Amino acid sequence: MDICTTRRSAAGAPNDLSRRTAPHVVVFMAWLASVALMGGCSSGGPGGTSPTSVSNATPAVTTVTVVLSSDANSQFTDFDAVLQGITLTNSSGKSVSLLSQSVGTEFVHLNGLVEPMITVTLPQDTYTAATVSVGGAGFTCVTLDLSGGVQESTYAYGYVPEPNVSVSLPAPIKITGDSMGITLRMLVQRSAILSSCSGGATYAIDPTFTLTAFDIADAAPGSANNTVLSLEGAVAAVDSTSGSFEVQRPAYLSEPATKVTVSIDAATALQGIDGLASLAVGMFVDFDAAIQADGSVHATRVAVADPAAVDVRRGPILSVFNQATPVFTIQPIEGQGTDALVSTETYDFAGTTFHISGQLSNVQQLPFTAAFNAANMVPGQNVYLSSPAFVTCCGQTYYAPATTMTLMPQTIDGTVLGTSISGNFTVYSVELPAYDLFVSLATQPAQATLLTQPDQLQVYVDGGTRMLNSAPVAVGSTLRFYGLVFNDAGVLRMDCAQINDGVSLTN
Repeated sequence: MDICTTRRSAAGAPNDLSRRTAPHVVVFMAWLASVALMGGCSSGGPGGTSPTSVSNATPAVTTVTVVLSSDANSQFTDFDAVLQGITLTNSSGKSVSLLSQSVGTEFVHLNGLVEPMITVTLPQDTYTAATVSVGGAGFTCVTLDLSGGVQESTYAYGYVPEPNVSVSLPAPIKITGDSMGITLRMLVQRSAILSSCSGGATYAIDPTFTLTAFDIADAAPGSANNTVLSLEGAVAAVDSTSGSFEVQRPAYLSEPATKVTVSIDAATALQGIDGLASLAVGMFVDFDAAIQADGSVHATRVAVADPAAVDVRRGPILSVFNQATPVFTIQPIEGQGTDALVSTETYDFAGTTFHISGQLSNVQQLPFTAAFNAANMVPGQNVYLSSPAFVTCCGQTYYAPATTMTLMPQTIDGTVLGTSISGNFTVYSVELPAYDLFVSLATQPAQATLLTQPDQLQVYVDGGTRMLNSAPVAVGSTLRFYGLVFNDAGVLRMDCAQINDGVSLTN
């Protein structure tokens, strides 16, 4: 079953996209209904029979943690999918289940990053093939329509037919030892085919994955395989005796939310809290961590932006209107709280307190003024906001206030135009594709034109930047840059935390 929804906001004025907007609720519920109705048609889904291994002797077992990741460019703002099952098969044709429950997830926010999904116990063996079953799936692109208003188009399948899903193993997966990790990586640009970002476009969803193994117990500090950056969640329990707390992760596509146990120690950087005693059940946290052998994570940083938050959201800014009531619109890619997410949400920022993520410790050393505030925020920046509960009263238009808004790191895919040196930083001038949000949303009417060259990004790299690219950076290289993006008097500048090999800028 194919589903395509397109939403537009009128040029020159924000669309009232608050939680009470009926059309968005209807579209979202229609999506969920289609997934619920059709998801069972996908082979390997709930109710199906999973192949299992049969042996007369009990094999040795290994604790395996599955982590999710993706490779993507900036064409799509999200790619949601319900993973219904993962199986591994050895050379003799015997199979075991790596995932036997439905898990909803979103892959674009994992571009070049990882996060833990599930920990299981598997019989030790060498596996040479794998299959992945996907229920509902969909992706979204954002552009401007002919009148200059924001147009958000979502293309979805109620279920993904088995032949549409492919998974490759670059090398056989040898399950051995006490513990190990496996990375399920979505190749986003191979997973979605789209003729244009507009209603009525032709499209196809062909989820494409790779599955690779890694050493989780002896991974080097900062390893790309097990280093988690900017994981979000709500505190579900606090255990002061063990020095840990449990976090409930955001839920996707009506699937149950997963949980992860987070430990801290004296070396953990605490931002907005004093320690475990400051955490309370229901409080929202953002943290960096290293995945442990038992599937838990050890936090290197834990931040609480707003201890009193009722709702939190993370995603790109789509519009900023500095009018009598200053409002901005966000596409919430992740969110938790009392109020359910809709496709786009509008907030009042008249009384907002602005922050910059503490993930990068070198912001004060940058050779420019790195600021984020009501006067210089622009569409395309990735933010994390908190708000009180939504209120509906008297049939009046209402925009929830954003109590806090934090500039968050994001991944940008682009082509290197040139290189220079500024202080202790190497600076790469990077050209962005036309579909990047900074480029495509910069010319909205009724907004101040804040960017002088929205198609260029200045990337600042120092000794703390993780260089995960396979070849030296050179003019003409297409690379992915992960970091904080600032608007510095009309120029986009990134404090770069990580560089990965790029993804083709065209499908």
